[in-house]
Formats: sequence, structure tokens, C-alpha cells
Amino acid sequence: MKHLLAISALALLFVGCAPQQPLYRPVPAPKPKPKPKPAVTPVKPAKIHELKEVQDDNFDPEYMYPQTPKKKYKEPVSQKSVDTTPVINASQMSKEECIGMIGEVKFDKYTQMLGGESGAIKRCVLLKSMQ
Repeated sequence: MKHLLAISALALLFVGCAPQQPLYRPVPAPKPKPKPKPAVTPVKPAKIHELKEVQDDNFDPEYMYPQTPKKKYKEPVSQKSVDTTPVINASQMSKEECIGMIGEVKFDKYTQMLGGESGAIKRCVLLKSMQ
């Protein structure tokens, strides 16, 4: 009896969980076609306005288009005449001080990057001022 009750309960459980197909499928109703909107004609204006005559006798070309003086063109300074090496005072820092501060490897790297020992010394002065 117990087994029969358990088997029937399991059978009902399986039947209830099984996918079921509907008896019929409803056919969707055809959608009505939208009615075309009637063409809207613009409304005639209530009053017809006449254009007025414009008097432009107050036009002043000096005010509208002022003559600005042109800047004189400066000749570019040639790079050969300008000394590009920075001037560093000896009182600021020496090569030995710079090497002692940042090390010889970095000093050589800065010398190569900045195009000379003066550039590397200038970098050392900058680093020293930041500390």
C-alpha cells in the first residue's frame, strides 16, 4: 500500500512537470492598415504686409572695415649666429659636484641627451634647486 501511494505520487509529479502542448494555437488577428493622413494646406495670412524701403545712408566703410596697420615682418635670426650653449656660472656647480650628486652614469647620460657637459650641469643645478 505504501509503495502504491508513493508510485502514484511520483507518477502525478512527472505528469505535472512534463511539457504540455496547448490544445489550439490562437491565430493573431490581422492588424488594420493605418489611414493616410490628409494633406494639410497652409492657411492664408489674414493680412498681407508690404515691404518697407530700407535707407542705408548711415553706412560708414571706415567703421565697418577699419584699416589696421600691418606689422612689419622681422627677419628670422639665423641659428648659426646664436650661441646655443647655455651659460652656467662656475659658482653654481662644477662637474665634480654634479658627478658626486647624481653619479657618473647619469652624468654621462645627461651629457649625451642634452648635447654637452653644460647641459648636464644645468640639469644638476635644476635637480639641486628642486631639493
